[in-house]
Amino acid sequence: MSQILEGSNNTSINLATYPRRYDEIDFLPALSPSPLEVLMLENYSRSYSPHLSVDALSSNRRARPKQSYLAAKRGLDVAVTIALAPFVLTIVGILALLIRLDGGSAFYRQERLGKDGKVFKLWKLRTMVPNAEQRLQEYLSGNAAARIEWDKAQKLRNDPRITTLGRYLRKYSLDELPQLLNVFVGDMSLVGPRPMCPDQRQQYPGTAYFMMRPGITGLWQVSERNACSFAERAIYDGRYAGAMSFRTDLWILALTPLVVLRGTGL
Repeated sequence: MSQILEGSNNTSINLATYPRRYDEIDFLPALSPSPLEVLMLENYSRSYSPHLSVDALSSNRRARPKQSYLAAKRGLDVAVTIALAPFVLTIVGILALLIRLDGGSAFYRQERLGKDGKVFKLWKLRTMVPNAEQRLQEYLSGNAAARIEWDKAQKLRNDPRITTLGRYLRKYSLDELPQLLNVFVGDMSLVGPRPMCPDQRQQYPGTAYFMMRPGITGLWQVSERNACSFAERAIYDGRYAGAMSFRTDLWILALTPLVVLRGTGL
């Protein structure tokens, strides 16, 4: 690769497949004497590297999903939510009572970015101590390694804010059950990108996220999940945007229970 780029006047390079991680392509600009653009032969939207312009060849860019698929996807969201409601409400009710034992609220609402950047309130079962934000800032200010981990992943493997019960809820994603309400009202979908906080927007290097409703589960959740950085989620969002179909959604939904049972949530 270095022999091809060094001393070359090329302004673009074509890759036959997408990168799994940024470090697989971020070295390319250093080898090229001129600004370099990477064009992908794979179908995914654009801009996944913070240091490099990455786009899909115009001939390979996938058209927006058909209205018939979007209507069927929305119909599936509503039907599944209604079917699961009696079972989910029972579980959520029991968990809410247990959470309330520490004197705090059982539920937690936080702003998230939805389709086209619209802000909505996401529902979760509370898994953190009441003064969670203050506890986080105090912990990060005194722990350099935790600060690096937080800046990279926007998560901590040993998060001091999480309660004992909250660790189990997160481990098996039970804290996300109330998000079925967000799905029912149309803020979210069963399958889509991981919901993003407004203050994380500047750290997200892609655009595919904003073309879709965020989902309770998705390609990232059934793939690397917490094993990749926050910014690298854009790769999975782009892959899903390029492969959106009813078949893809059913495949992700079928894999989700197996991932949940592995208890990889943080």
